[in-house]
Amino acid sequence: MNAYLLIDFGSTYTKLTAVDVETEEILATAKDITTIEDDIMIGFEKAYQKLRLCIEEKNITFEDINFIKKIACSSAAGGLKMYAIGLVPELTADAAKKAALGAGARVMKTYSYELNHSEIKEIKNSDADILLLAGGTDGGNKKCIIHNAKLIAEVKIKIPVLLAGNKSANDEIIEIFDDANIDYIVTENVMPKLNKINEKPTREAIRKIFMTRIVEAKGMKNAEEFISGILMPTPAAVLKAAEVLALGSDDEEGLGNLMVVDIGGATTDIHSLAEGDPSNAGVIPKGLEEPFAKRTVEGDLGMRYSALSLLEAAGTKKIRKYLHDDHKEIDVKAHCNHRHENIMMVPQTPEEIFFDEGMAGAGTEIAMIRHCGWLESVFTPMGVMYYQHGKDLLDVKYVIGTGGVLVHSENPRNILRAGEFNKEQPIHLLPRSPNYLIDSTYILSAMGLLAGEKPDMAVRIMKKYLERVN
Repeated sequence: MNAYLLIDFGSTYTKLTAVDVETEEILATAKDITTIEDDIMIGFEKAYQKLRLCIEEKNITFEDINFIKKIACSSAAGGLKMYAIGLVPELTADAAKKAALGAGARVMKTYSYELNHSEIKEIKNSDADILLLAGGTDGGNKKCIIHNAKLIAEVKIKIPVLLAGNKSANDEIIEIFDDANIDYIVTENVMPKLNKINEKPTREAIRKIFMTRIVEAKGMKNAEEFISGILMPTPAAVLKAAEVLALGSDDEEGLGNLMVVDIGGATTDIHSLAEGDPSNAGVIPKGLEEPFAKRTVEGDLGMRYSALSLLEAAGTKKIRKYLHDDHKEIDVKAHCNHRHENIMMVPQTPEEIFFDEGMAGAGTEIAMIRHCGWLESVFTPMGVMYYQHGKDLLDVKYVIGTGGVLVHSENPRNILRAGEFNKEQPIHLLPRSPNYLIDSTYILSAMGLLAGEKPDMAVRIMKKYLERVN
């Protein structure tokens, strides 16, 4: 039997998925704690033995399985951390941030205009993995990006620098970096024209740097001796799966526009796969173009590490709304404190599960509002007109939920519906009436890996295994 072994070296768990390539069935999934601080293969071996047992319980002889490919993604050792530099905050700096997020990175900070000495010192002393240097449209301002390149060379930044700015400045910057022995890669401008984003070359360049330089630096080189390769950060694999599921492949129809809500202990990630053009007449798009495959990361909205910042962002009133606690009988602050202090907590009682779901509802509402576009009304001699900022996601067909609180919930739809369009706040362009699916077997990152090799199969498996919830 020929099979693929798909591995996700996650920040907490190492997750394995075995796929029979002939029947297109998932043979088994298994997980164990990620052991990046000792040897990442210790956790992998434990998960591998669990996978073996799961397969043998199906009366399949494990030795008969021929793993023709073993490929992985990773968010271990803190994931891929990046700083992004641009010229104008709402333009090249924002374009650089969007491209880095789409590549699966954690964007720790974004800088704009000419860097000062305290900012370059902050970058030099950080634990970032890659520095993305953008700025200026092609043929436009190059003074700023050259100034920033000189500062990078002056302090001799040690991490890889990805140059994705005004191409007219490249020759001078390359000379500056060569003289200072800076480790750099040049790619296309992330914003070659005003308000026109060009994120794909930057995303691909980040993936290549991750594969060739970051994997080894994070202590995962020995994993590559057993597997075929660690191909991308885990969030990039999830985005890849969502993208192929939305667009389809050569032989398999996609589902159309969709979103993914990924609720974790530290963050809530939202992915949208849609152009996001205005769906109503008389609405004019404003600002930087949005990428078709867009990912946002809310570092203050998580179920454990970020429980207190979620409380701060939502307030007790919003969390009580999802707990139906009109009489303020639940000590919301105490519950959030307990989760923050016990980050490995697994809810056991109906009360603990109910509170987690209330938190998840509040977090989903905020994360979806931050991700989706919104309308600005403008009064003109011809009457009221509207500018659209960000994406119009009113007509998204599917919203897919993943993450422990959703997968283990008996009412995941109630959590996801917190991110629906609300007539009381009509300026927010949230999905109006999507269908809801749940990633109950945690296959999204695995299917992102598989999509790189066999996209038709990846689409078919996702259609089969993502569960519709009513």
